[in-house]
Amino acid sequence: MSQTVDRALRILPLLAEGPANLEQVARRLDVHKSTALRLLRTLHEHGFVYRQQDQRYRLGARLFALAQQAVEGLDIREIAHPYLLDLNERCGHTVHLAVHQDGEVLYIDKVDSRYPVRMYSRIGKPVAITVAAVAKLLLADLPEPERRVVAERLDYPAYTARSTPDAAAFLKELAAVREQGWATDFGGHEESINCVGAPVRGVDGRTVAACSISAPNVVVTADRLLELLPLLRRTADAISAEYSGKPQPQKESS
Repeated sequence: MSQTVDRALRILPLLAEGPANLEQVARRLDVHKSTALRLLRTLHEHGFVYRQQDQRYRLGARLFALAQQAVEGLDIREIAHPYLLDLNERCGHTVHLAVHQDGEVLYIDKVDSRYPVRMYSRIGKPVAITVAAVAKLLLADLPEPERRVVAERLDYPAYTARSTPDAAAFLKELAAVREQGWATDFGGHEESINCVGAPVRGVDGRTVAACSISAPNVVVTADRLLELLPLLRRTADAISAEYSGKPQPQKESS
């Protein structure tokens, strides 16, 4: 990267901290004020910074417009799919990706298990919101008042003896999920199916999706499935990093 481009790009995170004058920018870049002024004028011409009446500079509206366009152009399923394939290859079990949309939690991607006994789930199908690991992750990230409203308006079907019984129990579980950063469904929807899930986060740290590993008891026990949690969380972190445009963690060998 050229020195000029590098310096110009360093101005943007500086101004993200708040407006700064020419002297402050020059000092942070460790350059002469004439150099800083030249960089600021170029960024101003392109709308990336704006000079206020008090002669301080702040981030320009053009930068926010580009950021919004970039976010709108992101497809979490497209970004996540190669990672889900790799996760499935490593663990062999069914892998899902889900999002919270219009009051429902929906599967938007699935990679089937390599084993003969497979899960009945399909892309586009809503999950059992009061018990599914992916649903717990997505709802746990809501602000507390919104979590309470959502929990209190839900029905709580007794799918199995391990299903979440009521709003109070659901809110308690969501608080635990929010604290620990992962979730499980051990026989809450189907007695024979276990699942562990991890959050996929956006640039602001909020959960934008959730991925999970699911398997029947006849293939793997709940305890053995839980041993795959570190692998699942690394996968979710890698998806989060690419979705957020952050440096990628190094990929581990099998």
